[in-house]
Amino acid sequence: MGDDSEWLKLPVDQKCEHKLWKARLSGYEEALKIFQKIKDEKSPEWSKFLGLIKKFVTDSNAVVQLKGLEAALVYVENAHVAGKTTGEVVSGVVSKVFNQPKAKAKELGIEICLMYIEIEKGEAVQEELLKGLDNKNPKIIVACVETLRKALSEFGSKIILLKPIIKVLPKLFESREKAVRDEAKLIAVEIYRWIRDALRPPLQNINSVQLKELEEEWVKLPTSAPRPTRFLRSQQELEAKLEQQQSAGGDAEGGGDDGDEVPQIDAYELLEAVEILSKLPKDFYDKIEAKKWQERKEALEAVEVLVKNPKLEAGDYADLVKALKKVVGKDTNVMLVALAAKCLTGLAVGLRKKFGQYAGHVVPTILEKFKEKKPQVVQALQEAIDAIFLTTTLQNISEDVLAVMDNKNPTIKQQTSLFIARSFRHCTASTLPKSLLKPFCAALLKHINDSAPEVRDAAFEALGTALKVVGEKAVNPFLADVDKLKLDKIKECSEKVELIHGKKAGLAADKKEFKPLPGRTAASGAAGDKDTKDISAPKPGPLKKAPAAKAGGPPKKGKPAAPGGAGNTGTKNKKGLETKEIVEPELSIEVCEEKASAVLPPTCIQLLDSSNWKERLACMEEFQKAVELMDRTEMPCQALVRMLAKKPGWKETNFQVMQMKLHIVALIAQKGNFSKTSAQIVLDGLVDKIGDVKCGNNAKEAMTAIAEACMLPWTAEQVVSMAFSQKNPKNQSETLNWLSNAIKEFGFSGLNVKAFISNVKTALAATNPAVRTAAITLLGVMYLYVGPSLRMFFEDEKPALLSQIDAEFEKMQGQSPPAPTRGISKHSTSGTDEGEDGDEPDDGSNDVVDLLPRTEISDKITSELVSKIGDKNWKIRKEGLDEVAGIINEAKFIQPNIGELPTALKGRLNDSNKILVQQTLNILQQLAVAMGPNIKQHVKNLGIPIITVLGDSKNNVRAAALATVNAWAEQTGMKEWLEGEDLSEELKKENPFLRQELLGWLAEKLPTLRSTPTDLILCVPHLYSCLEDRNGDVRKKAQDALPFFMMHLGYEKMAKATGKLKPTSKDQVLAMLEKAKANMPAKPAPPAKATSKPMGGSAPAKFQLASAPAEDSISSSAEPKPDPKKAKAPGLSSKAKSAQGKKVPSKTSLKEDEDKSGPIFIVVPNGKEQRMKDEKGLKVLKWNFTTPRDEYIEQLKTQMSSCVAKWLQDEMFHSDFQHHNKALAVMVDHLESEKEGVIGCLDLILKWLTLRFFDTNTSVLMKALEYLKLLFTLLSEEEYHLTESEASSFIPYLVVKVGEPKDVIRKDVRAILNRMCLVYPASKMFPFIMEGTKSKNSKQRAECLEELGCLVESYGMNVCQPTPGKALKEIAVHIGDRDNAVRNAALNTIVTVYNVHGDQVFKLIGNLSEKDMSMLEERIKRSAKRPSAAPIKQVEEKPQRAQNISSNANMLRKGPAEDMSSKLNQARSMSGHPEAAQMVRREFQLDLDEIENDNGTVRCEMPELVQHKLDDIFEPVLIPEPKIRAVSPHFDDMHSNTASTINFIISQVASGDINTSIQALTQIDEVLRQEDKAEAMSGHIDQFLIATFMQLRLIYNTHMADEKLEKDEIIKLYSCIIGNMISLFQIESLAREASTGVLKDLMHGLITLMLDSRIEDLEEGQQVIRSVNLLVVKVLEKSDQTNILSALLVLLQDSLLATASSPKFSELVMKCLWRMVRLLPDTINSINLDRILLDIHIFMKVFPKEKLKQCKSEFPIRTLKTLLHTLCKLKGPKILDHLTMIDNKNESELEAHLCRMMKHSMDQTGSKSDKETEKGASRIDEKSSKAKVNDFLAEIFKKIGSKENTKEGLAELYEYKKKYSDADIEPFLKNSSQFFQSYVERGLRVIEMEREGKGRISTSTGISPQMEVTCVPTPTSTVSSIGNTNGEEVGPSVYLERLKILRQRCGLDNTKQDDRPPLTSLLSKPAVPTVASSTDMLHSKLSQLRESREQHQHSDLDSNQTHSSGTVTSSSSTANIDDLKKRLERIKSSRK
Repeated sequence: MGDDSEWLKLPVDQKCEHKLWKARLSGYEEALKIFQKIKDEKSPEWSKFLGLIKKFVTDSNAVVQLKGLEAALVYVENAHVAGKTTGEVVSGVVSKVFNQPKAKAKELGIEICLMYIEIEKGEAVQEELLKGLDNKNPKIIVACVETLRKALSEFGSKIILLKPIIKVLPKLFESREKAVRDEAKLIAVEIYRWIRDALRPPLQNINSVQLKELEEEWVKLPTSAPRPTRFLRSQQELEAKLEQQQSAGGDAEGGGDDGDEVPQIDAYELLEAVEILSKLPKDFYDKIEAKKWQERKEALEAVEVLVKNPKLEAGDYADLVKALKKVVGKDTNVMLVALAAKCLTGLAVGLRKKFGQYAGHVVPTILEKFKEKKPQVVQALQEAIDAIFLTTTLQNISEDVLAVMDNKNPTIKQQTSLFIARSFRHCTASTLPKSLLKPFCAALLKHINDSAPEVRDAAFEALGTALKVVGEKAVNPFLADVDKLKLDKIKECSEKVELIHGKKAGLAADKKEFKPLPGRTAASGAAGDKDTKDISAPKPGPLKKAPAAKAGGPPKKGKPAAPGGAGNTGTKNKKGLETKEIVEPELSIEVCEEKASAVLPPTCIQLLDSSNWKERLACMEEFQKAVELMDRTEMPCQALVRMLAKKPGWKETNFQVMQMKLHIVALIAQKGNFSKTSAQIVLDGLVDKIGDVKCGNNAKEAMTAIAEACMLPWTAEQVVSMAFSQKNPKNQSETLNWLSNAIKEFGFSGLNVKAFISNVKTALAATNPAVRTAAITLLGVMYLYVGPSLRMFFEDEKPALLSQIDAEFEKMQGQSPPAPTRGISKHSTSGTDEGEDGDEPDDGSNDVVDLLPRTEISDKITSELVSKIGDKNWKIRKEGLDEVAGIINEAKFIQPNIGELPTALKGRLNDSNKILVQQTLNILQQLAVAMGPNIKQHVKNLGIPIITVLGDSKNNVRAAALATVNAWAEQTGMKEWLEGEDLSEELKKENPFLRQELLGWLAEKLPTLRSTPTDLILCVPHLYSCLEDRNGDVRKKAQDALPFFMMHLGYEKMAKATGKLKPTSKDQVLAMLEKAKANMPAKPAPPAKATSKPMGGSAPAKFQLASAPAEDSISSSAEPKPDPKKAKAPGLSSKAKSAQGKKVPSKTSLKEDEDKSGPIFIVVPNGKEQRMKDEKGLKVLKWNFTTPRDEYIEQLKTQMSSCVAKWLQDEMFHSDFQHHNKALAVMVDHLESEKEGVIGCLDLILKWLTLRFFDTNTSVLMKALEYLKLLFTLLSEEEYHLTESEASSFIPYLVVKVGEPKDVIRKDVRAILNRMCLVYPASKMFPFIMEGTKSKNSKQRAECLEELGCLVESYGMNVCQPTPGKALKEIAVHIGDRDNAVRNAALNTIVTVYNVHGDQVFKLIGNLSEKDMSMLEERIKRSAKRPSAAPIKQVEEKPQRAQNISSNANMLRKGPAEDMSSKLNQARSMSGHPEAAQMVRREFQLDLDEIENDNGTVRCEMPELVQHKLDDIFEPVLIPEPKIRAVSPHFDDMHSNTASTINFIISQVASGDINTSIQALTQIDEVLRQEDKAEAMSGHIDQFLIATFMQLRLIYNTHMADEKLEKDEIIKLYSCIIGNMISLFQIESLAREASTGVLKDLMHGLITLMLDSRIEDLEEGQQVIRSVNLLVVKVLEKSDQTNILSALLVLLQDSLLATASSPKFSELVMKCLWRMVRLLPDTINSINLDRILLDIHIFMKVFPKEKLKQCKSEFPIRTLKTLLHTLCKLKGPKILDHLTMIDNKNESELEAHLCRMMKHSMDQTGSKSDKETEKGASRIDEKSSKAKVNDFLAEIFKKIGSKENTKEGLAELYEYKKKYSDADIEPFLKNSSQFFQSYVERGLRVIEMEREGKGRISTSTGISPQMEVTCVPTPTSTVSSIGNTNGEEVGPSVYLERLKILRQRCGLDNTKQDDRPPLTSLLSKPAVPTVASSTDMLHSKLSQLRESREQHQHSDLDSNQTHSSGTVTSSSSTANIDDLKKRLERIKSSRK
């Protein structure tokens, strides 16, 4: 027994390991209890048991093991660390549990396995279970299979990988154990449920009986898609969602959710790939060439057997394909042809995409073999070519197919068309772009006219299929010339077609076209990216994609469609039109004369050939008049020009006649339908005259007009060839000059480069220097469009000439081609046609390269040459390569067909001799440039092998390979490289060199792509293995590439791909992914072409306007071009150097241009925040140094790499200063277009600029300062605020530059410092500049002191930090400086302070030495400047200080509340009070960025604002009665002094510190309790209430949630607030000052407080709630009744709208409304009914009756009815006169409701006859008006005559006239004076203007808060007093008129002006209900403040002027407010 007691004392974990089974049993039981108790999955308790869980499940005692299993299950389910035990525990379960006889043990074992899968460890579990299948014990196998089956059934095929299971199934079916076979059958059925028929192929070889049984089972399965029933932890929400859906009876989404799983698995994926190359018979290649057909057949049969394997291992099948191709092409035995075709089919099916690289070789051979008639051969060939098509894209084989289309053999034509038809079926609208469709349609259209019917039918079928796939819209342009019958036939065929991808015809396809396709690259120059190209510009009409990718690219196709309208119609008409033009027959001279005489005056024709020049001149004048008047359609152009050409024709000797003649030609070309036939008649003459001094210009104009009519390309070709066929050098040079200009005007679209180049060469060789110069200029213009490839044509010119050409090209560097201005409106054909044919090669230069003459070199690639290249002797191999290089060099540009060369060169890439490898790489580089975009068809067979060379151990070979890959990628784009598995196969190779080079390359290329093929995901597993590579460089490169992979694949996909990694690796990789996610750049924006898209066939002017920006942005983004002196792109420098000193100007510059498209700053979400965090967390160096060390520069470079374009970064960090200048130029160009990017990288840009401050080069410094000026101007426009880190890492270095010896630099720096105050508070700038005064450089000290003076002058004393005293003491020290300039600056600064602050300065500066003091006093005397004048002088002196505002302007901003009579204003501005003259200061601009970034607790450190005066912000909108002001002028003085104190105290009420707030509240309470002092609060009520409810919000959201805060504190604060409020609302005069918006927010706060359950739980909580109740009653009774009613209505509306608000809240609001209804009988007369009815109207608009009835509660509708009923009862029929504010009453539900009520009440009283009652209330109106019209009008005129009510009278008169337009008011005006009459008319006019203005403001906005508080009797007059809200100019008379009326009304003197800020600032939010909340008022204040800072006005005391300026400034603030609002909203939401 002793033993027993011993183990009982042991702790649990030791018991579990005890050797006694009882002890272990007890241990497991206790452990189970512990596990069930632990609530926290992260508890450290779990870790204690980590090592024991395996023992739990593998216990040797069966009873104990059962308990252990139970405990283990609970552990796995709840412990967060359980995942670590997966491997050992599951293997323990498999080996020790599954063999137990007890069923319970097995069940628990299975449960544990499933639980591990649930905690995301599925793969490890599956691995162990699959290992278990190899166990000898059948029990274990059965249990493992059963577990797998259950897992699959519960979790689904997404979690459980089927491939490995399917792999072992056949082995399980062969087992000797029946139990295993049965279990295998069950799992096969389960797998079939998930993947259906994909399971058949892998199981085709099992026993037929078993297969049959399976088939029977499979049939029984339900057809619906299976769904997982159990979810991983991370997917549990999904589970909940599905359950909800099922309970709702719908499983729509669930079905959709997993429905997509079913097709996911492709049988092919489940198959094992078979390696067949090694299994080919040894003598295969000999046999296949044998003479006897039987031997050949044997060889083929051997292959046929091998290729029957459904999936083949990838390998080098080139030789096998070549052999089969030879049989198909050359073998005479048709049976063997069919057999070889079958073998090809097998290969294509087995290899799928991997066969793609051989497709190009085989397709032409197969198609040509269709000449065979035998059906079995034809069928075999068809199957082969169809299988091959699926391995590649139509794009890749299109050229081969099109080449065969022209074959003469009808069978070949027929079969090719049929093949095309079948291929189209596999396409979608996106994979069949117009660029591809065009050539096919052209070829097929020839076939539909073929003589052989079968060819025609096949072509119809193909066209029909195309029509079905892409829709009529896309195909129609190509079918323009097809007649009706054939069109119908095509349509008929189209209807029969069944598409593979389902029907996506017509519109769907068109819509689809707008999506850019994967593989589209912005930067790559892929002309062959054809499947993507056209999609980006589906309409043929509008401006095609201007070539963003290349600066040299022309803005091709920059033309919208014909005026006939955008799109196809335009194109169709155009095509027709163009054919007409070309076809216009040449008319005989007689016909011409006849036609001309019909339209010209007869004298004109007679005098044409008169010998007297004057008569000829007169004749020309008549001719010209006649042409000008002719209509386009009637003008016989050809006849007219023939007349002009008639003798003397172009030989005319008199220059005046000749000039007229040429002008007429231009007119005819512009005005008529001018055809090429007409052009040919005149061009010769024009060319002849172009060199003429007097007529040359006219000749050029005529040519330009003809070019516009007949297209520039055609005209130019004609003109140039004519010029060079004659000898006159002047004509030649002028023709070339004209052409240079014309190209700029028309764009380069469609020009034939070949034709020009030969002529330009002739011109370059000319003896006449003018011709040579003109030729070189023309080349310069062409270079703009063609790019560097143009130079290739002239490389063999003489060096001197070449240097001239290069110089011209250099001039054009960095320029972008201008937007075409001509050739737009009349003919867009060139645009569209061109567009379709080259359709948008991704860069302009390739467009042109397409036009270059390409040489066919395949005949030079002889078999001898190929064998030479493959020779054993390296020297002969070298010879062969040299020959190839020579052939390519000679040909310059070659056609894509290069015979056997690819295979030969591929062999050389792994040559043992490295020199040959490099030579081969150079040849391949040449080849890329020579072949251009067509090189893409060789990417798979030649490009990928180049990548393999990147793994070479020699550095220079790798560099050459990289340069080659880049040269290729430049031509092909990246899509070809990323498609398929080739790239991932390369990455898979564990060669560190290959991996780091390839990853580096991808990291460079991926960020430039807009999208990538899906195959990119295949590289990810290998990328992950690179992240853990042994080689550090590989790891680094992999990490660098990670964000760019993520940018295309997304974080989710990348994270999912980590599933297959080992657990340790997975965690590491996931951590890296998280990091990469933070640095992930945004995808590059699509090229700027959108601007021009919508303009279909707009007029030319419109087009230019809109297209110009597009062009600009493109050109600017592509601007800087490489410097020809250094022909290397920075990105390539190292690689290019090593490329064997080979000349690479063309390539590198192409490369460089290509990189320069796209944005230069990439917006990285949260990038800046992350960098700041890193700096705060000391992860990176803080930017703080005296001179920049290398590590700072490196750090900045690294940070920039993710968000600055690579090429720009290379320029920025180049060692040569000229590159810095270039970088700055680019940054200046992109400043406007990339605002977001600039702001996103601002910290980095500023840091880089600080580095430039340390450069010695002045030009860089000047450029940098220039950029900074523009930058800060932009930032202030964008209302950006510098963050602290941006400021501290930049300002100190800028301040250093103030001390530069060069004057201009100092000036610039000062200007920048000045502008910085707009984006960074001056008070924060102050310390930085103060620091600058401590410099050793005396210039710097002096300038800094001056700057300090300017700051004080502009912003007042409060900028002095830390305190004015300390700052001034420091400044005063410098009075004794030894440098005179410093002394002066210090003295001036202090004098400035003196001027602002008076004698107080002497106190602040402390004790000065006698000498210094006397100097200061002397200086002050001399300045003898009265303080108040300071601001005015300043305005004159420093116009650049935008912050400066005169005191009077300041008064204006404060609004009427403090605007006393203007005498008082003068007095105040002259007085010594500093506050009066103070400016609106910088500090009050909210630093929104700071607030947004600070997500910490809301501790508003208000106390810092002690020195500030807040009344500028929280200025009430009230207008106190003028009488009060008049009575107590002494109070105004008190007001001006106490105002700042009150403002400050009020500001502290909203403090985040409870004590500060309580103190402030007690101070206010003291004021409120003393009657004589309470008046001081007048004018501050809104401000106080705003502060109060801000504090209420703060308590509710922050303090209450703060655990640490004592709740007593909060109760204390609440009681202070409530006490204060009650005091305030007992003083009725103050209570009435509260405006609607503020009351709304206050009520909201109070009701929320009443409902706060947290308060009720506190001891004194009940007491607080009771006091709040009392306060609410006070507020309802005492505040302005109109305002509170209005506020409650809006609050009710808001609470009903807000889904979040509780029903209880609305209920309380309604209770308040009921209370108000009870008070109505007493208060009805003081209420502005019009406004209340407007609020009710808006309420009813938002909540129509139907909507109200749907409310859960019936209270809202009852409340509303009660309110209206009470009003009706109190007001009677008069209530209908109070609907004046409602714009369209007739539509108002309110009016109808009131009418009904009135009718009802009339019925009740029986006072009206039935008839009248029927007509309702409107009848009353009408009757009364008719009966009492005279009394009524008399009443109105009486009002107008009275002083007080004049405005009201005018308004009523206006309303009356509007209602009764026929009413006659004449009699009333007759008796009055002239002045009175004009006064009335003017008044009505003013009201009309205002009403219209108001009408334009959205109705929902209603009236602004300012209006609501006015003390003017009627709403109409309120509106009129506000001024013209519409922002239109109003004449001064209106204002004068208004002034008079106001004067009469208020009894104020002349200068008083009752003005309020215009409405615009308050109406910026159209959807706001009538009551703008108080926060909106704050916004408007803020915006006004900002405005006032930006306008500097002279202190002009004439209030008229002041008024108008006020109106102007505020109106422009609307935009700012919106922005401010958005930002404030964001801040609010982040605080919650």
